[in-house]
Amino acid sequence: MVGMASEETRTAETRTEKFAEERTHETRPEVPAEVSGTETASGASPARTPAGAAPAPTPATRAWATRLVVVGIVLSALNLRPAITSLGALLEEVRDGLGMSGSVAGLLTSVPPLCFAVFGITAPRLARRFGAGAVVCAGMVAITAGLLIRPYAGGTAGFLAASALALMGIAVSNVLMPVIVKRWFPDRVGSMTGLYSMALALGTSLAAAVTVPMTDALGGSWRTGLAVWAGLAAAAVLPWIPLVRGRGAGPAQEPARAAEDPRAAPLRITRSRTAWALAVFFGLQATAAYITMGWMPQIFRDAGVPAGTAGVLLAVTMVMGVPLAFVIPRLATRLPHQGPIVLALGVCGLAGYTGLYLAPAAGAWAWALLLGVSNCAFPLALTMVGMRARTGPGVVQLSAFAQSTGYLISIPGPLLVGVLYQHSGGWGVPLALMAALMLPQMAVGFLAGRDRTVESEAAR
Repeated sequence: MVGMASEETRTAETRTEKFAEERTHETRPEVPAEVSGTETASGASPARTPAGAAPAPTPATRAWATRLVVVGIVLSALNLRPAITSLGALLEEVRDGLGMSGSVAGLLTSVPPLCFAVFGITAPRLARRFGAGAVVCAGMVAITAGLLIRPYAGGTAGFLAASALALMGIAVSNVLMPVIVKRWFPDRVGSMTGLYSMALALGTSLAAAVTVPMTDALGGSWRTGLAVWAGLAAAAVLPWIPLVRGRGAGPAQEPARAAEDPRAAPLRITRSRTAWALAVFFGLQATAAYITMGWMPQIFRDAGVPAGTAGVLLAVTMVMGVPLAFVIPRLATRLPHQGPIVLALGVCGLAGYTGLYLAPAAGAWAWALLLGVSNCAFPLALTMVGMRARTGPGVVQLSAFAQSTGYLISIPGPLLVGVLYQHSGGWGVPLALMAALMLPQMAVGFLAGRDRTVESEAAR
C-alpha cells in the first residue's frame, strides 16, 4: 500500500512539473532568432514572429531591397548637380532667350547654395515624419518637375521659381543621402559614400560636357537642352517607389534598435564642437568648389589659354572627382583620424593656387589636376558626416546642420572673388584670397577628423 501511494505521489509530481513547463512555455515571450542568436540544425534561424508583428523579411527579400537601394543611391546622386551645371553650359543662351539682365544672371548663380541652405534644414523634420526614403523619392519628383517646367515657364520669374523647385529636391536629397548610407550600410560607410560621391561627380561633369552638343543634336533649342535632363531625374524616382510602398526607409532590423529610433529627442547639435568644425569645413570646401567652377576658365583665358582649352581644363578638374571620390572615403573609414587626408588635399589646393598665380598658362594642366584633387574634400566631408554620429537620427541632424550652415558660408565667396577681380584688375588678389581660405579649411577639417561623435559632445 505504501509503495502504491509513493508511486501515485511520484506520478502526480511528474504531471505537475509537465503542467508547469507547459504554462511557462505558453507565457514565455517569443524571441526572434536574430535577437536570441539561436539557429536550427541546418544553420538557418527559425522563423518565429511575435504576435501582432509583421513577419520578418526573408534573406532574399532583404537582398533584393539592398540592391534596389544601391541603384536608388547611384541614380539619385547622378541627379544632384545637372540642374546647375547644365544651366551653366547654356547660361548665355538662357539670358538672351529670357532677356535677363546681368544682375539677375548673377543672382541665378547664387541661388543653388542659398536653396541648399534654406531647404536642407527641413530635411530632418521631413525624414522623421515620412522616412528618409520617402523624402528622397519626393526630392527626385521635385527635380523632375522643376527641370521639365523651367524652360517653358514663360519668363524670368517662372524660370527662377521652377529652378528653386528642382533645387529644393536636391537640397533634401543632399542631406539625406549620408543618412540612407549610414542606415543601410553601417559597416560600409566608406565604400558606399565613395560610390555615391563618384556618381555625383560623374553627373556633374557629364552635364557640363554633353549639354551643349546634345542641345545641338536635338535642334539647337536651349529649352530642349535643359528639359532633357528631366528624363534622368524621372529614372531616379523609380527605385524608391517599391521601397517606400514596402516601408523600405531603412533595413528591417533598424526599428529594433532603440538608439536609432527616429522619434528620439533631437540632439542639441549646436553644442558639439565637432559639428561646428564639420560645418565650417563643409562651407569652406564648397566655397573653393564654387569659385573653381565659376572662375577657373576665366583665369586661364585671361592668361592667354584658348576658350576651348579652358573649358577642357575645367572638365579635367571636375572629372578628377570621379575616381578619387571612390578612393578617398574608403581610405578615410580605415583611419582613426581623417586629419591627414584633409591636410594632403589642402596642400594640393595651395599648390594649385600658387601655380595659377606664378604660371597660369605654362602649367595649366598641372594646376587643373591639383585643384581637382583638392576639390575632393567634398566626398571626405560627406564621409565624416556618417562617421561623426553613432545613430541614424544623429546623422540626419549632423548632415542637415553641416550642409545648411556650410552652404550659407559658401554664398559670399564667388561673389567676393568677382568683386576683387573687377576692382583689382587682375587675379593676384582673388588668388591670394583663395589660398588664404584654404588655411582655415585645413584647420577645421583637421578638428572635424578627430575620432569623436556629436552625440557624446551634445550630451555634455
